[in-house]
Amino acid sequence: MSQKVVKPYDSGQSKKEEVAQMFNNISANYDFLNHFLSLGIDHLWRRRAVKQLQALKPQIILDLATGTGDFAIACLKLQPKKIIGMDISAGMLEVGKNKMKKRAFEHIIEMQLGDSENMPFEVATFDAITVGFGVRNYENLEKGLSEMLRVLKPGGQAVILEFSKPKAFPIKQLFSFYSKVLIPLFGKYISKDERAYTYLPESVAVFPEGADFIAVLQKVGYQTQQPIRLSGGIASIYIGTKKQ
Repeated sequence: MSQKVVKPYDSGQSKKEEVAQMFNNISANYDFLNHFLSLGIDHLWRRRAVKQLQALKPQIILDLATGTGDFAIACLKLQPKKIIGMDISAGMLEVGKNKMKKRAFEHIIEMQLGDSENMPFEVATFDAITVGFGVRNYENLEKGLSEMLRVLKPGGQAVILEFSKPKAFPIKQLFSFYSKVLIPLFGKYISKDERAYTYLPESVAVFPEGADFIAVLQKVGYQTQQPIRLSGGIASIYIGTKKQ
């Protein structure tokens, strides 16, 4: 199934370049907007996602599309030895690095500039990988997921938290209005980037969610389980395991 490509700006650059530019543009206000627009529920979603890794007890964790590092910080509850947070946006990482220093987490969490689809890591480096609202932004979804599988250790798990589309009344209608009207309105006003928060609902609309995304995970080689739907289907947790 071919996925329609939605880009933030349609500037003639690649999706990857535009996504990096978009996050650089909104990095200064990203944390505030993220928590404000999600009404703080994003913290609960991340905690639920991290809980899926408790039994695995991962020691070396990679957090992709780390942004300013909120998912990496949530992973500290697993008491790992090392977390690498990787992102293609230098602006987001700068905010994240300052956050780690301020909270004295930099000895465990290393923030690193990099491309999720071409990672500088050896095969079977990580016990676990987390991605929060990031795979939707991959230029080549299958390539990005395959790279994640490559750097996972056998038996390791990828936990992917991503937006999905609610199906039931009235959450479906409320979320549609919220994401298509209110999020772009507040996002434009606060971030001063008109396209960044219009891109969000557009990218969610074309992303292969639920069974379709599970099929993509299986195609590239993951063992999967049923997705965990959150808040009436506004977001979902997907778990992919690398075969032993």
